[in-house]
Amino acid sequence: MSYSQVKHQPSKSGIQAADDHRHADDDAGVCSSICAALLTIVSALLVMITFPFSLFFCFKVVNEFERAVIFRLGRLVEGNPKGPGMFFILPCIDQYVKIDLRTQSFDVPPQEVLSKDSVTVTVDAVVYYRVSDPVVSVTNIANVHQSTKLLSQTTLRNVLGIKSLADMLTDRDTISEMMQTTLDQATDVWGVKVERVEVKDVRLPHQLQRAMAAEAEAAREARAKVIAAEGEQNAAVAYAEAADIMAEEPGALQLRYLQTLNLISAEKSSTIVFPLPLADMGLDQITKPFGGGGAGDTGHAGLVHRGT
Repeated sequence: MSYSQVKHQPSKSGIQAADDHRHADDDAGVCSSICAALLTIVSALLVMITFPFSLFFCFKVVNEFERAVIFRLGRLVEGNPKGPGMFFILPCIDQYVKIDLRTQSFDVPPQEVLSKDSVTVTVDAVVYYRVSDPVVSVTNIANVHQSTKLLSQTTLRNVLGIKSLADMLTDRDTISEMMQTTLDQATDVWGVKVERVEVKDVRLPHQLQRAMAAEAEAAREARAKVIAAEGEQNAAVAYAEAADIMAEEPGALQLRYLQTLNLISAEKSSTIVFPLPLADMGLDQITKPFGGGGAGDTGHAGLVHRGT
């Protein structure tokens, strides 16, 4: 036999020690079972001796939205949780824990998160959850509610840490769904079902708020200038078309003059000077003795209207 074979071969003393330990555990289990049976019989006899006063301690009631997980001598009683309604326990050896099955909610405290584009923001959320398996929620974790709250805080920071600021502000639904899925998978071993997660508010630093406000204002001013320029362009096209129409119909210009006078007369101005062509009024011959009709003569006279 080689050295390696001797090295990996278990010794007889080790095998004997393992067998002794196994037999000791079996003996302890048998003794525990016998003691549990004796205590159960004693408790049942005590209930019968003190009947009917013992009924006040043996019958318990849980509400429709509650379940009772029973432990007998520290061990979980097999079967489904008790409730709703009345159930029976043995005094002195049975203990039970009430579990609320209703949907509960809590606010995640504001968390300072460094986004993917290195912007520090403060985010808070609200989580809705319920206990789906009462037995697992009691046996697998000490405080299921406190643990769910702490896990939601770390999950919020982890999920938002891979998102940019623009995603946080515009894609909250996706972030909420991602948080709900992550929390639900992590708390499934605790007997908890996370039903909904909502991101409540994303608070930005004041300097960043002012910078974003200035950027938005500049963008609005730029759009306003573009809209005004487009309006001027459309107005110029309309004026050109109107001038072409008036050039074809000489009477249209006179009607336009009269319409403008009518509009001005409604205003409370004291003096209005309105030009009129002298040729149309037959007064072009009057101005010739006074040097009219020169190169710079426009052939217009001023019509003065004095308001009240």
